[in-house]
Amino acid sequence: MKNFITTQAWSRSELQDILDFASELKTNPFQPLLQNKSVAMLFFNPSLRTKTSFEVGISELSGTAVILQPGKDAWPIEFKENIVMDGQSEEHVKEVAQVLSSYCDCIAIRAFPQFKNWSEDRTDHVINSFAKYSSVPVVNMETIEHPCQELAHILTLQEHYGDLQGKDYLLTWTYHPKPLNTAVANSSLLIASKFGMNVKLLCPSEDYLLDERYMNAASKNCLKEDTSFSVTHDIEAAYTGADIVYAKSWGSLVHYGNLDAELDSRSGFKHFIVDEKKMSLTNNAVFSHCLPLRRNIKATDGVMDSDYCLAVKEAANRKHTQKSMLTKIL
Repeated sequence: MKNFITTQAWSRSELQDILDFASELKTNPFQPLLQNKSVAMLFFNPSLRTKTSFEVGISELSGTAVILQPGKDAWPIEFKENIVMDGQSEEHVKEVAQVLSSYCDCIAIRAFPQFKNWSEDRTDHVINSFAKYSSVPVVNMETIEHPCQELAHILTLQEHYGDLQGKDYLLTWTYHPKPLNTAVANSSLLIASKFGMNVKLLCPSEDYLLDERYMNAASKNCLKEDTSFSVTHDIEAAYTGADIVYAKSWGSLVHYGNLDAELDSRSGFKHFIVDEKKMSLTNNAVFSHCLPLRRNIKATDGVMDSDYCLAVKEAANRKHTQKSMLTKIL
């Protein structure tokens, strides 16, 4: 049994197998590969692309998707160990994981961090608790990583460029009026470095550096691939010569859990928006984003409506890559 919680647990060749089969599924989408299989999908947070792409994709493979929202159409769940459950939660993850394992062939989780304490949130305790007590594979639909987005991202880039080895990849922070999850940024570093690209992280200051676990993993991946990993706070230097620009906003780990300090920190960085002037510095780069994206906040209309914007293609590829991944683990 193999979970799909982080791409770091999968080799480049294993991930490429998923991508290659995803391409086959794009041309022949309706196959009975998940016939008589069911996937329990627990959404602790809102979703548009993830919910739709998984549900439709499972249906196209003749499987059954069971959608649950704990606290809404399912009981609230407790995750702490050895606790007197006298609060809002009605049942413990121990029972939930075991019961769902008896009904379904896979459990998929979407659970964002609480934005209160990073030392606690970085343990990814919700999905890891399911993995601990489940007897079926567990899939990450976004927690503090977003491996399904990573697959779609790389497939989209491979469709555009072919081999990605040696491409110059820029992950740039962008402004947003509130602090967001670091998941896509973490995953961007992991997957770009694993697939042989020179990876550059652009953020406004050291306050917006990502967790050292992901920075170190990216550095090690690049070392293995004989490529480079670097960090800069210089916008012009970052964009110059880039082949790929991937944008995401995320909250500062330095101000994690302190909203007032976070908002004060980010208020002066609206100029990190991705615009045509910045893109003109690149090596005719493509641009992408995981979506949703606030236009003219994170990126301009001109960038989003350009021929080099791959964001919608990447979103469409979520369905194909997830279908492929599910067939591999089931």
